[in-house]
Amino acid sequence: MKNEAPKPATILAQADHYIDATTGAVTPPLIAASTFARDADYAPRLPGVTYSRDGNPTYRQAEQVLAKLEGAADAMLVASGIAAGSTLLRSLSAGDHLVIPRVMYHGLREWVHSFSNRWDLAFSEFDPTAPNALEAAIRPGETKLVWIETPCNPTWDVTDIAAAAALAHKAGAKLAVDSTVATPLLTRPIELGADYVMHSATKYLNGHSDVVAGALAAAAEDELWAKARESRSLDGVILGPFEAWLVLRGMRTMHLRVQQSCASAMHIASHFSAHPKIERVLYPGLADHPGHEIAKRQMRGGYGGMMSIQVAGGRDAALRVAKAVQLFIPATSLGGVESLLEHRATVEGPDSPVPDNLLRISVGIEDVGDLVADLEQALTQA
Repeated sequence: MKNEAPKPATILAQADHYIDATTGAVTPPLIAASTFARDADYAPRLPGVTYSRDGNPTYRQAEQVLAKLEGAADAMLVASGIAAGSTLLRSLSAGDHLVIPRVMYHGLREWVHSFSNRWDLAFSEFDPTAPNALEAAIRPGETKLVWIETPCNPTWDVTDIAAAAALAHKAGAKLAVDSTVATPLLTRPIELGADYVMHSATKYLNGHSDVVAGALAAAAEDELWAKARESRSLDGVILGPFEAWLVLRGMRTMHLRVQQSCASAMHIASHFSAHPKIERVLYPGLADHPGHEIAKRQMRGGYGGMMSIQVAGGRDAALRVAKAVQLFIPATSLGGVESLLEHRATVEGPDSPVPDNLLRISVGIEDVGDLVADLEQALTQA
């Protein structure tokens, strides 16, 4: 009897059952070469591998694992999460219309606001929590790309991917999903109708806070994808071989890390959901979260390791908590093995749409009791 296809945990742990053909090594090698010799017929020895700006075997192994996890036709690594998003956006044509959420990954939101005019891109924003807002923002025949992020950073609003895909496709547009927080382990956007998936690979894919990287995956190798691949090469937004190797190294433990972070985040969110010094806990796993029912449908195995709390007493109280934590590290980023906490309005600046009493929390893999105790002691100073 034929074995079933390996589960995601198996694909990740074995780096897609990698065994080096020459040495038998079970760890994919780091190939640092910038250029590659052709064979006796002057053909590339490996397809697409002649110069590292266009391709490198170290990139391709990580990309193949990601493509398999996403159920994608192809995937590519780039230099950062912002590079992943902007590479796809810059592949649109002058005059194209783009739709983005009002609250989203701050770096990419800033890119759209800063560079859309330079690239002659029109854009509209929508509120993911408002009924029919996405449909109203789409311009049939004009909108070329709809961009959603789910769960949405840092309020963790949840967008129905299948519904968004239907709206985009009906209008003649493509759908891109920033699935950084969900990871391919919890949500597979392509299965739900998405055309492209983006990850800040710095976060859960790598998971160790020691690399900056981005990734894109595509349901089909269509025209926009071909332009994005060309853009990666011509703009030089490639990832170094060592960084690609680190991403793949991190992916091999992603299943265990995400599983633990999800369980701990659920525990922390439930514990503090009725705390007298917290106005609101934002976490899709809580039954009172506005997007909980959608999250139940499209997230499998957990609701992610990200949550936010809105501290009673406003900005000053939230900052006191941020300064009082002892185990949570006051730092920007998410998805690492260590738990982080930050005041997003301070980080994003005066134009931030984020409530000024909001603290964003990335739950790591530490003992959850220690994390609860640390937040409890910090809240006494709010």
